[in-house]
Amino acid sequence: QVQLVESGGGLVQGGGSLTLSCAVSGDTSSPYCLAWFRQAPEKGREGVASITSAGETDGRTKYIASVAGRFTISQDNAKNTLYLKMDSLKPEDTAMYYCAARRRDYIVTRCSFEEYNYWGQGTQVTVSS
Repeated sequence: QVQLVESGGGLVQGGGSLTLSCAVSGDTSSPYCLAWFRQAPEKGREGVASITSAGETDGRTKYIASVAGRFTISQDNAKNTLYLKMDSLKPEDTAMYYCAARRRDYIVTRCSFEEYNYWGQGTQVTVSS
């Protein structure tokens, strides 16, 4: 089992920055994918960024086009913590943000946004105009 707890959400002005954290605990010894998702009101959940954790391909990242160059996903293995650094925030970034995890094959070099089965409780990010 893997447990995930997000923190760091809040209200920020457009153009500002915010960093989200996700504490990861449980069985994380095998290679797995970690990712950030978001869901805006009345819209579906979308993957934002992912990273490979552990294994020979550790640290490979993936971003959706709308956040590439503005958001950075990273992990601190010593602290078992996942981060999402968000810069140049826009009102359209307003959403509930979730961290998620799933197991992966050790040969996987990039993590897709499909079939995640461990989820955090979510943290709200609101960007004002």
